[in-house]
Amino acid sequence: MLKKAFKEIRRVLKPNGIAIIVYTHKSTTGWETMINSLLESGLVITASWPIDTEMKSRLRAKESAALSSSIYFVCRKMEREEIGWLNEVKEEIKNHITEKLENLWKEGIAGADYFISAIGASIEIFGRYKKIMDYEGREITTSELLEYVRELVTEHALKQILHDGSIAGELSSLTRFYILWRWTYGEEKVQFDDARKLAQSAGVNLEKEWGKGFIRKEKELITILGPHERKLEELKDAEDMIDVLHKVLLLWKEGKKDEMKRVLKETGFGLKESFYRVAQAISETLPNDSKEKKLLDGFLIGKEKLKDDMRDTQGRLF
Repeated sequence: MLKKAFKEIRRVLKPNGIAIIVYTHKSTTGWETMINSLLESGLVITASWPIDTEMKSRLRAKESAALSSSIYFVCRKMEREEIGWLNEVKEEIKNHITEKLENLWKEGIAGADYFISAIGASIEIFGRYKKIMDYEGREITTSELLEYVRELVTEHALKQILHDGSIAGELSSLTRFYILWRWTYGEEKVQFDDARKLAQSAGVNLEKEWGKGFIRKEKELITILGPHERKLEELKDAEDMIDVLHKVLLLWKEGKKDEMKRVLKETGFGLKESFYRVAQAISETLPNDSKEKKLLDGFLIGKEKLKDDMRDTQGRLF
């Protein structure tokens, strides 16, 4: 029905006429349905812009990971190019998206809205073609192109969130995923498919990870546990940066400073700037009343003294 509606819009438009289509949906599956309908209708998207349209005080905004922006698509009745070749289209998307993402960041677009806005921008490129092919003659699906876009957005967002592009490369997939989740969804529960796509863009297989650490599945929803929702016993063999951070925060909370320093020394994270930068970045994504943010901020207040203590005691265990 959506495709029929778009086709009718195209039919009644004058040549080079303009249609503005406004859309918002928190599910990426919903977006893929809409995008496929648009592309199959023959309309060509020539521009897209996120516009803040939702009330911050509305109930749903408080209880779910709802979007605050709608995407306004500028569509024209014009001829599309017959074939785009994957490698060339990817390069076009990358160049276009990078510039667009910089502008979106400056405009204050964040979280799920940032990802969705990037999807809108990418259609401006691949929507110009009737089909995208690789050099083996295989037609590329919209889902595959959007997966590539999510990877680009993930890398760009991490660099911006951490305020340092070089640190992102040091992080494990799980730590990258945790940071992105807090920035994108905060402490909300999210539909499995959307959670899976975010995890995939960070290099995490969600199905292999839930139930093992901070990732939990409840029916069709995924939730990410903060340090205050975990137990020290389950973190006794923590090695991944995010797990070590959670363990350190719990030890700090319980006043076990010597044990905390021992963990930082033995894992090697105590003198790594990236460890404290990750803690700061996560804190910045959370609201002031968040229990996790309070733990992070309390720990970070004493980070300089802690690092001095670590340097003074190098070579011996606590």
